[in-house]
Amino acid sequence: MTLTIAVRRLAHAEGLPLPSYATAGAAGFDLLAAVHDPLTIPAGGRALVPTGLQIALPEGHELQIRPRSGLALKHGIMLPNSPGTIDEDYRGELQVIVLNGGDAPFVVERGMRIAQGVLAPVFRAAWAEVETLPETLRGTGGFGSTGTQG
Repeated sequence: MTLTIAVRRLAHAEGLPLPSYATAGAAGFDLLAAVHDPLTIPAGGRALVPTGLQIALPEGHELQIRPRSGLALKHGIMLPNSPGTIDEDYRGELQVIVLNGGDAPFVVERGMRIAQGVLAPVFRAAWAEVETLPETLRGTGGFGSTGTQG
């Protein structure tokens, strides 16, 4: 299924392509860095990277901002609030918080594929307070309660 997303390109994104899917089966589309000059993120540091785009999402949807696995593996680049959520009523510039978890400075260049976006439906919750919950085999077992061995 394809949904149309209205997008507005800001001046600092002129000349950069709009988000696109790298392959026909990709779930996420690439978001590009709309920096004018290279941006160096020191090891252990973080930066807010602009995309130069504003969007209007279809009603009942969110845009999830996720890291790119190649940047994570090769350079230790992470998105600390991953996945980041862009709400359907947000109209500001899409920006990506980038954390350099690697051991060397990382340079963000203009047009670099810095993150990926995944469009997702949003379901609204209606809370129904009850006295008891249905029983399950796990019950109240929390972190690590199911073990690590198959």
